[in-house]
Amino acid sequence: MAEAHQAVAFQFTVTPDGVDFRLSREALKHVYLSGINSWKKRLIRIKNGILRGVYPGSPTSWLVVVMATVGSSFCNVDVSLGLVSCIQRCLPQGCGPYQTPQTRALLSMAIFSTGVWVTGIFFFRQTLKLLLCYHGWMFELHGKTSNLTRIWAYLESVRPLLDDEEYYRMELLAKEFQDKTAPRLQKYLVLKSWWASNYVSDWWEEYIYLRGRSPLMVNSNYYVMDLVLIKNTDVQAARLGNIIHAMIMYRRKLDREEIKPVMALGIVPMCSYQMERMFNTTRIPGKDTDVLQHLSDSRHVAVYHKGRFFKLWLYEGARLLKPQDLEMQFQRILDDPSPPQPGEEKLAALTAGGRVEWAQARQAFFSSGKNKAALEAIERAAFFVALDEESYCYDPEDEASLSLYGKALLHGNCYNRWFDKSFTLISFKNGQLGLNAEHAWADAPIIGHLWEFVLGTDSFHLGYTETGHCLGKPNPALAPPTRLQWDIPKQCQAVIESSYQVAKALADDVELYCFQFLPFGKGLIKKCRTSPDAFVQIALQLAHFRDRGKFCLTYEASMTRMFREGRTETVRSCTSESTAFVQAMTEGSYTKADLRDLFQKAAKKHQNMYRLAMTGAGIDRHLFCLYLVSKYLGVSSPFLAEVLSEPWRLSTSQIPQSQIRMFDPEQHPNHLGAGGGFGPVADDGYGVSYMIAGENTIFFHISSKFSSSETNAQRFGNHIRQALLDIADLFQVPKAYS
Repeated sequence: MAEAHQAVAFQFTVTPDGVDFRLSREALKHVYLSGINSWKKRLIRIKNGILRGVYPGSPTSWLVVVMATVGSSFCNVDVSLGLVSCIQRCLPQGCGPYQTPQTRALLSMAIFSTGVWVTGIFFFRQTLKLLLCYHGWMFELHGKTSNLTRIWAYLESVRPLLDDEEYYRMELLAKEFQDKTAPRLQKYLVLKSWWASNYVSDWWEEYIYLRGRSPLMVNSNYYVMDLVLIKNTDVQAARLGNIIHAMIMYRRKLDREEIKPVMALGIVPMCSYQMERMFNTTRIPGKDTDVLQHLSDSRHVAVYHKGRFFKLWLYEGARLLKPQDLEMQFQRILDDPSPPQPGEEKLAALTAGGRVEWAQARQAFFSSGKNKAALEAIERAAFFVALDEESYCYDPEDEASLSLYGKALLHGNCYNRWFDKSFTLISFKNGQLGLNAEHAWADAPIIGHLWEFVLGTDSFHLGYTETGHCLGKPNPALAPPTRLQWDIPKQCQAVIESSYQVAKALADDVELYCFQFLPFGKGLIKKCRTSPDAFVQIALQLAHFRDRGKFCLTYEASMTRMFREGRTETVRSCTSESTAFVQAMTEGSYTKADLRDLFQKAAKKHQNMYRLAMTGAGIDRHLFCLYLVSKYLGVSSPFLAEVLSEPWRLSTSQIPQSQIRMFDPEQHPNHLGAGGGFGPVADDGYGVSYMIAGENTIFFHISSKFSSSETNAQRFGNHIRQALLDIADLFQVPKAYS
């Protein structure tokens, strides 16, 4: 074991003849290599810090400016307009490095050149900042959004959901808020925007995520699926070997700042801040609020298998373990026959239950001794790995298989995932994988970026033998993974069981329906001259009206990462234009030409709203911040109270793909992930996640609760299918029915 090797690197024994020193050369070698690796990482970060500090300048550009200044001086051209002579007169007189006129002249020119270089960097940065702040390229017409505009936009978004009397009442509340309360609250937000790098994100993280006291499982965490149409290997340990090696390669690139930023529409770079906490991060429970613990490095992963917890080292000295070595280590865990210790099997249920109960148990039973040491091994791990004994995968001939696979990723058996970790890598017995991700530290596109890199590296760079094992021979001398040791008393076991029962009731209440829509994808949607996202969102409105007989407040997440530390904004997809189209479709008396016209108006409105949200002109995050300021100041606002209490009965999200182009999708059309999903936001509502996976297919993940008599995930899924087909039929788009 690595700790044991390091512990015996230096030993001494006191004898009558003196002190006998013994050194372990192998252990000292590992210590030495580990130190070298640590210093390499520090030097890379220092170098990156310097280059980042002078961006868009560089040491080379500084040298060019110096050489140009010196060269012009030799040609008797004073490009400094006398500043070099002025600097030379200000240099100290006397002995030392300034004693010769030539040295003083060169030093003066170097100082002048550095000043010119720094001034150039400053102006380039300001110019770049102004360019990145310009979002007009996304619009034909675009301007700044005032409070008045935001309030008007909010009223417009709720108009389809309210009758005349309710709308008039809301208008009065909005008018009163606009005239009396909003100007005072806005001043505090303006002040915060001058001081903070982002006036929304820190409050959003704290109050929406970390202060939530309900279970993370289902309510907050989300899942991500594996490639579903191909399988690289059936060997569970081998798949983990390649995948985890690829993950640590990604982390190395992240540490060295070698990952290129994702570009919005291929034009503007998006903020990568959220990536910083992807690894070595754990959500620590608290009685009032949780905190995110992020470490600069971690050299191990925590592993769960058959009720036992293990610590598996990722490095041997300074060397990252190769895939074949990782495969051997995971196979050792799979072959380990030892039983769970008392209370160990369901321990992770604490992370699936209420946050207050977990915080109290952590303080009472895990603050000292071996329990503290074992818990720290999990919380300080790079990430968590769950080795399941069940097998799940997508079988196109068995539609239910995708839903069962999703349920296993969303909550498992409620105690075989560590829901507090930034993400849990889930491995099934047949080699299929998936992720369960905690939501506070980042949004789904961030984990999707990692997952695309990992799956691409696994399929196209690492590979497997003909028998499905990792390439190369492992090192059998590696110390095996370490079992974590626990001493869990009966009182703690009772708390664990209580949390498990809470989590199980929550998991059993979730209805998840996942399906692959095969008739068409974005290829044929674009022939309708509309964006694929707008097409799907309007289809969701039509499906929901057919399912429930009414419209509801609809949430679609949009990224705001064109701003520093930006996260998301809400697109309110239920608009007057979309409801007009849905009602026209339902009446059945409109011609196809009229319906197409109504659809195009709704699609154009949705696309414009999405652009507004991306460029910081959305409604909800700003109203959320105004609400928080009102609470801090003790100001009562009926308008804000009503806005923030409205339930999102249809919560939707599109999953991005192809953030990294590691392969040509036309040459490898079956290398498709199915996206992922999340639990319903409202007890009587739906959660819908979808991925427009290439030209010819769309994956949907629909969640609801069995306890609600008003919702049924499969019924809603069937309505979505029909809505997509009906809208496509308006444009007489030929559909490749399967």
